[in-house]
Amino acid sequence: MFLDFLFRKKELKQQTPSAPLAPIEEHHASAPGTHIGYNPDLVTHLHADHVKLAEIFTAVGTAFHAGDLKTTVRHMNHFRMAIQAHLLTENVRLYIYLEHALAHDAASHTLIHEFRQEMDGIGKAVLAFLSKYRDLDTQPNLAASFAAELESVGKVLVERIEREESTLYPLYLPNY
Repeated sequence: MFLDFLFRKKELKQQTPSAPLAPIEEHHASAPGTHIGYNPDLVTHLHADHVKLAEIFTAVGTAFHAGDLKTTVRHMNHFRMAIQAHLLTENVRLYIYLEHALAHDAASHTLIHEFRQEMDGIGKAVLAFLSKYRDLDTQPNLAASFAAELESVGKVLVERIEREESTLYPLYLPNY
């Protein structure tokens, strides 16, 4: 599940800065029709987010399997905040930039639009999962279905992250 992914990402974490994403410098050209400029640190920041998300998600599973439902819920709340911030960054800084910058390339524009729509669906499903189990610590009857759904969510997220990093992020370039 996410543990394998996390171990693969450990090496990247050591190379990525933990500082927040720097403001976009004005000398970088904006995507046509927007004020959203290219940020050379964006992909590094998004990769670091993936590492952080994997760590938190793994902590959710570890706490749950240890029977610590209170800590499980605490980690799920942390995961919710982290994934919402990541999705917002992707939506505002990545997708809008790429959709405008690659508007002239129909195939790339379609690919980006499909990635964005798919992520919207995945994001809604993950947030619904987190909402469904937000009271896991006070409603232990929810535990029966939690493990299987956690595994399913983890599998979807790993597959999505791998496709983003191999297909989508390489499209993010400064000169269009």
